[in-house]
Amino acid sequence: MNKLVSSVKQAIIDSGLKDGMTVSFHHHLRNGDHVLNMVMEAIAELGIKDLTVNASSLFNVHRPLIDHIRNGVVTTILTDYMAAELGSFISAGGMKNPVQFRTHGGRPRDIENGSTPIDVAFIAAPASDAMGNCTGKLGRSACGSLGYAIPDAANARFTVVITDDLRPYPLVCRSIPETDVDEVVVVDSIGDPAGIVSGTTKITRDPVGLSMAMTAVDVIKGSGLLKDGFSFQTGAGGASLAAAKFLKDVMLKDGVHGSFGLGGITGYMVDMLREGCFESLMDVQCFDLKAVESIRTDPRHSEISATHYASPGAKSAVVDSLDVVILGATQIDLDFNINVHTDSDGRIMGGSGGHSDTAAGAKLAMIIAPLSRARLPIVTDRVNCISTPGSTVDVLVTQKGVAVNPKDEELRLRLKDAGVKLVDIHELKEMAERTSGVPAKPALGSRVVADVIYRDGTVIDHIMNVLER
Repeated sequence: MNKLVSSVKQAIIDSGLKDGMTVSFHHHLRNGDHVLNMVMEAIAELGIKDLTVNASSLFNVHRPLIDHIRNGVVTTILTDYMAAELGSFISAGGMKNPVQFRTHGGRPRDIENGSTPIDVAFIAAPASDAMGNCTGKLGRSACGSLGYAIPDAANARFTVVITDDLRPYPLVCRSIPETDVDEVVVVDSIGDPAGIVSGTTKITRDPVGLSMAMTAVDVIKGSGLLKDGFSFQTGAGGASLAAAKFLKDVMLKDGVHGSFGLGGITGYMVDMLREGCFESLMDVQCFDLKAVESIRTDPRHSEISATHYASPGAKSAVVDSLDVVILGATQIDLDFNINVHTDSDGRIMGGSGGHSDTAAGAKLAMIIAPLSRARLPIVTDRVNCISTPGSTVDVLVTQKGVAVNPKDEELRLRLKDAGVKLVDIHELKEMAERTSGVPAKPALGSRVVADVIYRDGTVIDHIMNVLER
């Protein structure tokens, strides 16, 4: 017995997919993914319309969705992140129904509690056996962790594994078990693993970025959290990676033995594990190929589901045990609200991902951002879109000093005693505007093109359509 079927189209027919249903996809292959486009093309050829696409994230490689929206195949999108090409189309009013943006923790929460049921989940699997036991750690398209796909496979009415590497049964090193899989399809290629690389994945050489990274480490030391048992997450931007490198140097010099590194894991976090800074890495997605190699070979580097990572509906989630997270921002306002969904003109070019989940869970949520970017001030009176509420953000680190959220008076005093240069966020705004000027307000219409749904299921903001100037 096996679950192999001849084609993606046959699997769609067998699933019973009909007009008005929901299909889901995961994003571990990121900008190298071939599966979403492959499946949606087959769905369109079958004449199925009015579908909801629930994808953990969408990248520029998924631009063919625009044609499926125009043709009525896709009428609703649920996602945690959306890259600029599809985002610009949505921002211009290209879709009738507003996009629903969730967080990486809110998405599995709503899948599991039935708020966003999935009819058919399509799992891009770099290796699978004929019964559907599959993993992202093996195969020529290896992407590492399949953490975001695990809730989809477990909760969908029908689950299809799509692989380009069929292995003998049983595949022991599995991320998703055969008990969650209905059918398996073998194709020529599920994607290009080189496309999984996120962010810069290289430490910045910019003096401003390096200065902010060193200040970030000073803030961590001054907070009192850098001690044995320390836990940490950072992103893949150049300044964030520099902060991780400087933090590693301090931990090794001072003999600090941390407990775990978390999140989307980069090669720099792998280096911290190998050099003894952490006991383990807990990985929901791999950001580069060094992380993929590590999760395949090092038992201390473990795969976790999106639920385990960040769901507020879980009995516990790792983000709630996090000491420090370093995050970025497109904008931050005087109330410390963060925008990572839109650019300065209001066009969609991102999403919360795990931003607001980790900010809510960590003891210290730190934003690293220059005072201005492309000659536009980062600090503003009110962000274009609230992605992460200011009540969960603790500090803003810039090249001109550190602003502490007024809610954190004890932290402010600790950092002052540690000699960290503190500046009021209003002063940072004035500094940036003296250099870059006061930016024009974005030209926005009255139509809601996206809803921003916080991790607890509440709508915290709307994104409006962009008008041509």
